[in-house]
Order: sequence, then C-alpha cells, then structure tokens
Amino acid sequence: MNPSDSAARLARVPANCRRIHLMGVGGTAMAALAGMLKERGFAVSGSDNELYEPTASLLRRLAIDAKHGFAPANLDPPPELVVVGNVITRNNPEAAALLESPIPYLSMPEALWHFFLSTRCPLMVCGTHGKTTSTSLMAQVLIAAGRDPDVLIGGVSLNLGSNYYLGAGRHFVIEGDEYDTAFFDKGPKFLHYRAQGAILTSLEFDHADIYRDLAHVKSAFEAMVLGQDKSAVLALCADYPAAVEVAAGSRARRVDFGLRSGEFRAADLRAGSTGTHFNVTRGGQVVARDLLVPLWGAMNVANALGVYVLLREFGLTEAEIAHGLASFKGVARRQELVGEAGGVTVIDDFAHHPTAIAATLSALTDRYAHRRILAAFEPRSNTSRRNVFQSEFAQAFDRAARVYLAPVYFKESDQIAPGERLETDVLARRITSRGPVASACKSNEELLQAIVADAKPGDVVAVMSNGPFANLKTRLLDELLRRG
Repeated sequence: MNPSDSAARLARVPANCRRIHLMGVGGTAMAALAGMLKERGFAVSGSDNELYEPTASLLRRLAIDAKHGFAPANLDPPPELVVVGNVITRNNPEAAALLESPIPYLSMPEALWHFFLSTRCPLMVCGTHGKTTSTSLMAQVLIAAGRDPDVLIGGVSLNLGSNYYLGAGRHFVIEGDEYDTAFFDKGPKFLHYRAQGAILTSLEFDHADIYRDLAHVKSAFEAMVLGQDKSAVLALCADYPAAVEVAAGSRARRVDFGLRSGEFRAADLRAGSTGTHFNVTRGGQVVARDLLVPLWGAMNVANALGVYVLLREFGLTEAEIAHGLASFKGVARRQELVGEAGGVTVIDDFAHHPTAIAATLSALTDRYAHRRILAAFEPRSNTSRRNVFQSEFAQAFDRAARVYLAPVYFKESDQIAPGERLETDVLARRITSRGPVASACKSNEELLQAIVADAKPGDVVAVMSNGPFANLKTRLLDELLRRG
C-alpha cells in the first residue's frame, strides 16, 4: 500500500456523497459493505458476474440493484463513488471505463475506513487460521456485554444471522485479511484498518497465488504490526514461531497467549456435550476457571483465549467475557452441523489448509468420541490446488477413518501448470500408507456415491472445502435419506 496514493483517493470522495456503486458486489465482504451502506441511508448499486448464496439473498433482501455482468453501462448514470472489489482486474470492461472517467473510486478497505472505521475503535483479528471464528466470538462477547459494536466478519455468525452488524458503540470488530486490496493497491487489506486492538491468531504459509513463500507472508504481517502505535494492543499467539518473529518490532502493548507458550495459557481442556471447558493461567497461576466455549478442538480454545486476552485489555470483566463466550452459537461452515440421515451425521467445514484440516478432524474426534470420521476434501483454494502442501496434506487426515479426495478444482482465472498441481492420486496413496483408507475420486458424483456406499449409522461425514463443493452436503443428506 502506498499511503500517499490512498490518501489521494480518499480526498476525492465527495463531501455529501450519497450514490455508491460496488464492482464485485457478490463477494462476501463487498456484499456486507453494500448492506452497511444501505442501512446508513446511501443509494447503493452493484455489479458482478455471478451471485451465490448467501450474498444473493442478502442483496435481494436489501433491495440492492445488482447488475449481472460487468459493462460500462453500469456506470450510467454516473455514481458519485465506485468501490472496487479485489476480484476486479484492470482490464475488466467496467474498470476500464471507470479509469477513463472522472468518477472517484476506492478499494473496499478504503471505503470501510472512510465511512465506518475512522470514527470507531477498530478491533481486528488476523492470522492464517481462526480469523472468522475469533472475530465472531469477539463480536458476540461485546454484544452480550452491551457494548453494541459494529461488526464485519468473513463468514456468517449464527448469533447475528449475518456477516455484519451495525451498532451504536465505540468499537468496530473486523476480520483482517492479508489478501491483496485491489488491482491498484497490491498491499494487504488489513493495513487499511489501523487496528487499535489486534489478535494475531497464527502465521503459516498460505495464498500461494500472491505470496512466494513464508518470508513473503511474514513481510505483510510485519507491516501490519509496525503500523500499530504504542497506544494499541497486540494479542499474539506465541505457539507460532513465525508470529513471534513478526511481532518482534512491535511498538504496541503486546500480550502473548497460547496453548503451549505465552504469558496467558489455556489449561485443563475438557471436551463435553456442550463444548469445551478450560481454565486460563497467567505465569502458571489460574486467573479464570471453567470458561466454556461451545466449540470443540484445541484451535478453537486458542481462538477463545485470544478474545479473552484482548478484551480484558479493553476493559471487559472476567464475568462479561465468560458470559459472552458461553453464549456463542458458532459460525456457518465452521464445523457446522448440517443434519443427520440414516444415522449418519453431516458436518460442513471451510478447512482447506493442512493445519486447519487436522484441527477440524481433531475437534470432531473430541465432539463425536468413538464415532468413525469420514472426510471429504475438495482442493479448491488457490493454495490447496497447488502442490506446495503435497506432503503436509498426507499427515492432515490422520484422525479420519476414510478420506475422499475430489478432483482439483479448475479456475479459468488462475490456471495452474500440470507440474504445479496437487496430485490427488499420489496424496491418496500417502494418506492410506499412514492408516486412513483414501480414494482419489474422478468426479464429485463419484465421491458422493462412494460415501453413500461406505457410510454406516453412527458415522460422521466432514465435508471440507472453501467453496460450495457442488452442494455435496445437501446432496449427501438427500441420498442418505433415500437409502434409508
């Protein structure tokens, strides 16, 4: 991010701007921004190639005029401001027309700062894993404590029934993404949020389409950390060495936490039918007893601990934090119970990184003790489609009894050379050599039928992808019902 370029774009926003157009309105964050602007009284329009659920329903409910496809005509009559999503390329016909026009434009993060964050105290969650769950947890704790924050999350909070919320309090809770901002700003989105409080949950290599290696990823987080001033707070998960390294130059007040390292630690984890109970220790001494987070798995306990550590720095009491954590209902597509048919339980999960897959399967083992776990995985993200984690994926499925690998998802916008693609047949053999029985399926239909043939009453099927996975979760339940 070039601060002077961003300042110049922000300076061009009309003082009494009312009509705003969003290019790429179908994206999760862009649709949320459209809703937030509409609720604040702006006239909002948008454009995108495809609109998927749940954003399609959100835009319909808000009566936002969303044009199908990108075209110069979408800018006629001219809006007073255009917000450009990061899926938009410079050669997009609508973007090309925008650049030739006098219409001012901003990136999505710049628009968030201009219209919302600049008058609030931004509390941000960033990191490779756990961002959406931690952000949702923090929002719920603040709402339950009566702080009434603004909220923007990268997934749907089941407490809110949405991925955004507009409150009247002083805080803005936001999920901070390290992905690039726009075609005219290749810096990470989270640099624009100027967090007064930040949780760094974890740090590993990801986003292989824009980052070369772990060192490149670390440089983005270093910029975020160095952007915080001494009045800010950084809650750092010390279990991740790379996170500790990037925080070394922080000027913010730093508080470390973790399961194995850090000043604050989660201890005595106890999984039960309602979630996981744990204590919090500080320097080896218990400072909070028997907290409950209605989630399972060590990673989710670490997420809850990060929220505990940051919010106590912003004045919340132990009782307020404990109450908020216990009232959490979860996040859509994060170990979400979809349903049960024929005695088989179906879970939907967003996991697509080896660490997250292993954490999800471990959590399901805690939640469904002594039940067989069947794991269906679609390599769909820009990292998982590549062979950068070919070896790591082999170890990620150890907690599953059976593994069904979908074909590597094809993207016209990000074609991968054959020598750089994940090899699912090789991966299936390596997984099988470690214990689980794995299959590399030639199609999603073959995968579906294989699960239906294998699943027995009492089994738990984890459907894992960062995309819709051809609606596998619903189709699987339908097939299991027909099977009886």
